[in-house]
Amino acid sequence: MRFRSNNCIAIHLPSLAKAERFYSDILGFKLRSKTRSCLEYDTGTFLLYINRSKLAQPPTPSFNVKSLSKARKLLKGARCEVLVDRGSSLYFRDPFGNIFDVVED
Repeated sequence: MRFRSNNCIAIHLPSLAKAERFYSDILGFKLRSKTRSCLEYDTGTFLLYINRSKLAQPPTPSFNVKSLSKARKLLKGARCEVLVDRGSSLYFRDPFGNIFDVVED
């Protein structure tokens, strides 16, 4: 099993409207897509996903794996907490409290 970083980082904020004004107008990032629950920005080196959430959360790095089911099993065996499981991706908290995203290639 190998986890490889990808070019995606997610943050979670309560107001997508305020986030859009800041990240588009102030920082000048290019808005690639917009839904009711997510903004996707091209920042130059990485894609920034801003997800609507009740509480703001620190940036969440993302990793790719060949098999999400194997990754899920490995992470649970290492006492990681799976926070969100969407079937083709998941968020987990490592034993040190850090949150990561895992996406199946």
